Amino acid sequence: MSTPLKIDFVSDVSCPWCAIGLSALEQALDRVKGDVQAELHFQPFELNPGMGPGGQDITEHLTQKYGSTPAQQEQIRENIRLRGEAVGFTFRKEGRGRIYNTFDAHRLLHWAEAQGEGRQHALKKNLLTAYFTYGEAPESHEVLVRAAEAAGLDGARARDILAGDEFAAEVRAQERRYLDAGIHSVPAIIFNDRHLISGGQPVEVFEQAIRQIAAGEA
Repeated sequence: MSTPLKIDFVSDVSCPWCAIGLSALEQALDRVKGDVQAELHFQPFELNPGMGPGGQDITEHLTQKYGSTPAQQEQIRENIRLRGEAVGFTFRKEGRGRIYNTFDAHRLLHWAEAQGEGRQHALKKNLLTAYFTYGEAPESHEVLVRAAEAAGLDGARARDILAGDEFAAEVRAQERRYLDAGIHSVPAIIFNDRHLISGGQPVEVFEQAIRQIAAGEA
């Protein structure tokens, strides 16, 4: 009999380590299939909530935010690309051109959660791929609707949501909840509301943690 496990994956669609962490978590869950019955929920976190329309040049942004040089950024980008490759996620070799506001993406993800088995997960994957693999803007409503439709969601409904401010209050409340809980960097992966793993960890780290938590719950 498999042990139920609730997983809250707190992340942003503009966070490269979130893409790596999710791919590693998926592989770990695949390894424990049969022993653990995971229920995965994607929770909102904005790395740059104040980012305006059109975004900002990535090199300029990272220099301002972290004080890193273009050479350091290139080295980090290559490290991220290789880590992604190891877990089957493809980052564009040239990296991202710009950083964008992701609030609308989180509104769609909030809606998608109630739309049936796996829809939110599929949308999350599509959004990460659109940005990191194809270099598309996650603030673009066209990109967001296309990602929603590819996840099996209603494109017309997605357009309606994006045209207004539906689910804005709910997303902000969830963001505040995790900030108040002390989460200030992502990915933050919370198991059964009690156990936290931070960062884009290797598959083996997730697998070991899941097995230990499941054994404790059984």
